[in-house]
Amino acid sequence: MIEKYSCIVIDDEPLGIELITDFVSQVPFLELKKIFRKPVEAMTYLQNNSIDLVFSDIEMPRLTGLDLLETLERQPYFIFITAHRHFAIDGFEKGAADYLIKPVRFERFLKAVNRVKEQLDIINKLTSRAIKNDRIFIKSESKFIKIMLSDIIYMEAQGNYLHIVTDAGTSQTLSTLKAMEEILHHSNFFRIHRAFIVNTDRIQSLNGNIVQLSNGKIIPIASNKKELLYSLLGLN
Repeated sequence: MIEKYSCIVIDDEPLGIELITDFVSQVPFLELKKIFRKPVEAMTYLQNNSIDLVFSDIEMPRLTGLDLLETLERQPYFIFITAHRHFAIDGFEKGAADYLIKPVRFERFLKAVNRVKEQLDIINKLTSRAIKNDRIFIKSESKFIKIMLSDIIYMEAQGNYLHIVTDAGTSQTLSTLKAMEEILHHSNFFRIHRAFIVNTDRIQSLNGNIVQLSNGKIIPIASNKKELLYSLLGLN
């Protein structure tokens, strides 16, 4: 049985919606849940529903696709659709999985969704494994390593790999920050930046848009994460 991943389409142009919904219908592992012409309505839906993937135009009235992504505390994968290539840089900086340039070709669309599917498959494999409240097991160099959550200082994404930094050193595993977010979202771990998750118990100091951790590591705070981080630490 094929694993289905849920998606929505957001575009204020009917032709754009028609094209992407047609492409989605041709991909067996995608399940279209909703179509939105108004990004504000999509925002409300995403705040109350769990969705794996969002196809969104960037240039829309009142709320751009980039603005929409920033409003969401827990972000699904976003594939942006735009007529302007320079928007891609902004999209990647805000955590987009990919972007498609209009007019969108099906082969390029398929490449983008297959890339997201690979990441979602990793998340499913990780979350299906048994995990105790105080530890995780990661696969590193063909063996499974136990890591106590209290020992983790931070995690950093580097390409397709995740570097987990602890008091004892650094371990590397084939995974993503998003996969770890799915596992650790009930604990003291917080995605402070598109490339970093930190253990909030290991934050030693904050100064403006940076934090210093217990091992001396300095990490920037993403602009859309600062208010929530300060709130979680009781600093508001």
